Amino acid sequence: MSVHFSTDRKPLTAYSLAGLADIVLLLLVFFLLTSSFIPQFGIQVNLPRTDTAAPNQAEYITVSITADGTYYVEQNRVASEDLLTVLRSELGGRSTLVLRADENSSVGDFATVASLAQALNLRFLMATDRVQSNQGR
Repeated sequence: MSVHFSTDRKPLTAYSLAGLADIVLLLLVFFLLTSSFIPQFGIQVNLPRTDTAAPNQAEYITVSITADGTYYVEQNRVASEDLLTVLRSELGGRSTLVLRADENSSVGDFATVASLAQALNLRFLMATDRVQSNQGR
């Protein structure tokens, strides 16, 4: 008795790419979910460090103060005497002002922006960097 194992069928040479597409989609979702969605600002300031950071709202006006005392509203350079006018024009229903002041900027610059925020009835937040703790040692 002899068994015949040969067949006339040709081997399958077409591969399905559906599994590879699923893996690529999952990797894309993973990287999107784990990436940071914090906006990167073009104005370089050294933020002071604190233990906690205030949460930022989705709708806010950003004012930056550099170490040399230059003001920026929404990344546009503004003279100190025009600050109130520019802030009024940028309001657009927003109720929060986030100050990104360089740690070497003067308290007077900080006070100027804080008083303008108060005059415009804006909630005032100061952006800071979080202190790295060494408690793991």
